[in-house]
Amino acid sequence: EKKYVENISDVLTHSVIADATDEHVLDELNITQCDAVVVAIGEDIEASILCVLHLKNLGVEKIWVKAKSKAHHMILTHLGICKIIHPEEDMGIRVAQALNYPMVSRYMDLGDEHYIVKVPVQDKLKNVNLSGILQQGPHIKLLLLKRNQQVIYETDGNFTLQAGDILILEGSLHHLKKLSGCFL
Repeated sequence: EKKYVENISDVLTHSVIADATDEHVLDELNITQCDAVVVAIGEDIEASILCVLHLKNLGVEKIWVKAKSKAHHMILTHLGICKIIHPEEDMGIRVAQALNYPMVSRYMDLGDEHYIVKVPVQDKLKNVNLSGILQQGPHIKLLLLKRNQQVIYETDGNFTLQAGDILILEGSLHHLKKLSGCFL
């Protein structure tokens, strides 16, 4: 564990190796002065819950916790945790999304089956008219296009794509699926 802490110590304000299940150790670390505390204790659910209880007892308000199971999540919810993280589940969703929509390199779920997606333009779309593609998905909105270091918010009907352009699109999952064939 020491090598992991050393590897990221340059990007952290403060890093230590300590027993997070010991309330006295947490108190000595002056942990209440932190803006937020992330508890990412992996397999040991008991240690995670003990750490969270001690942080709550010390008065830490903003606590984010990695949950390992539904039971762990339920306990954390009852403890009033700000943010419960499910990295394995979240990664599974991202992988499924990437497999179903390989042209989408990043996306943001806006809720209600609505997304913002980042679509890199492949070589096969070089010199293709952007408005022609967007007409195939009339309910999809182009939020912006990035070409090299330039961000373009508005395009005209004659705008052609270049390989390497990045499109940021917004729309419903249904309409994004329909448009996905253009980018494959």
